[in-house]
Amino acid sequence: MSKSSLLSFDAFAKTEEDVRVRTKAGGIISLGCIVVTLLLLFNEWSQFNTVIQRPQLVLDRDRRLKMDLNLDFEFSNMPCAMLNLDVMDTSGEVQLDLQDAGFTKTRLDHSGTPIRTEKLEVGSNKAVHLPDDPNYCGSCYGSKSQDNNDALPKEQKVCCQTCEEVREAYSEKGWAFFDGQKIEQCIREGYVEKINSQLHEGCRVKGSAKLNRIQGNIHFAPGRTTNSGKRTHTHDVSLYDTHSHLNFNHIIHKLSFGSDADGALSNPLDGHKNIIQGDDAHFSTFSYFTKIVPTRYEYLDGRKLETTQFSVTTHSRPLKGGKDDDHPNTIHHRGGIAGVTIFFEMSPLKVINSEKHAITWSGFVLNCITSIGSVLAVGTVIDKITYRAQRSIWGKKSQ
Repeated sequence: MSKSSLLSFDAFAKTEEDVRVRTKAGGIISLGCIVVTLLLLFNEWSQFNTVIQRPQLVLDRDRRLKMDLNLDFEFSNMPCAMLNLDVMDTSGEVQLDLQDAGFTKTRLDHSGTPIRTEKLEVGSNKAVHLPDDPNYCGSCYGSKSQDNNDALPKEQKVCCQTCEEVREAYSEKGWAFFDGQKIEQCIREGYVEKINSQLHEGCRVKGSAKLNRIQGNIHFAPGRTTNSGKRTHTHDVSLYDTHSHLNFNHIIHKLSFGSDADGALSNPLDGHKNIIQGDDAHFSTFSYFTKIVPTRYEYLDGRKLETTQFSVTTHSRPLKGGKDDDHPNTIHHRGGIAGVTIFFEMSPLKVINSEKHAITWSGFVLNCITSIGSVLAVGTVIDKITYRAQRSIWGKKSQ
């Protein structure tokens, strides 16, 4: 291709140096364009180094994974000796007395000051205190038939050797146990003294557990847990009912499902207080309905964190039922037991938050070129307007 043919494709026509006019206004505009260009380029560089999280909604296929439960509840008017924490889910799996299986229980005095913290393993609260007499056969106090014991050898006799065995026999019979004050085994083991010494204390429960990722509930209730069927169980509330100062007013210091995501998630119930004043507090139950969404965080360094986020609706009602004082159109049903229940339900969808740079390398380069070109184009227009205005003013003055 000849030289003359290339000249026709030159889109950047040159101007001779001796026909250019330089002005002070043009110099000021040029300096302004340089400053603005540098600011825009710095802003593009900042955006390029900014890391953002881009959410993506997908179907949750990791149902086999377990979910972490982290809780920290404080009860100002419920002694640790009477408080039970249970977990049930719709699969029929029942995890009983979880607080005794790894949760810490801190006894609190009336002002909320910690008295003693205990961490109990499964069965550690069922210590056996057998009498020294090897021929001892404890009474079951009518909960089991012991009429033929005299005619049976020792290994075949029906006996209740410990306070725990008497409690179990009472539970099977459906009888109220109260504080075991007239049970010889409970007096000997110090159970009666322990219960009565803690009646005016509070309790703070902290700990973690693994939950199935299905629908279920977590609940605090008074009294011993008793299995009454495959998927249901009841509590012996006889001692709770006889002491009207006891109630389930509480403070939730922490409640989360899953691991903490480097502070990226805020738990809606952290620091929540639920206090009912007056006599209604004793026969009141508290409910929290949580909708849990599985969430995965994918970081730039390749780390992945499985956690959850959740929304919650709170509700409380008196066990006596009747109309709601605050909402006259609401009528509460009657029945149930006092306590705190957290109902949880898993979403079938999962949110994946992936860390990414705000813009890519190609986007960064393109934005820089666009910024430089735009500033030069605007500067050229301003310079032409300014130059023509100056020429017009000077022309009028010379006439």
